Amino acid sequence: MSRSLKKGPNINERLLAKVKKMKPGDSTIIKVWKRDAVITPEMVGFIFGVHNGRDFIKVSVSEQMVGHRLGEFSPTRKFVRHGGRMAKEEDSATTSTPATTAATETSTEKKDGD
Repeated sequence: MSRSLKKGPNINERLLAKVKKMKPGDSTIIKVWKRDAVITPEMVGFIFGVHNGRDFIKVSVSEQMVGHRLGEFSPTRKFVRHGGRMAKEEDSATTSTPATTAATETSTEKKDGD
């Protein structure tokens, strides 16, 4: 559910105070636990460490990110891949294909050289 327009954006005042204390172009990472804080134009050019529940993910803020939330750039879940028999067959087919093509190329080169 989105925030109503009459309330305005959810801007964290403590976070803005930290940003204003720092010099532009400073490479220090600002640690943030507030994933719902909206990125403002003052934050452009700084690096934030956004907490994803386990560790901090570095987010370098650019102009295109203004208006979005910090949590959008720090995923909380890691996609491994889908399992099952078909996925295993595809995986085995893709891993065996480069090896067999490399073996056939070397054998044809030996035949050409003789």
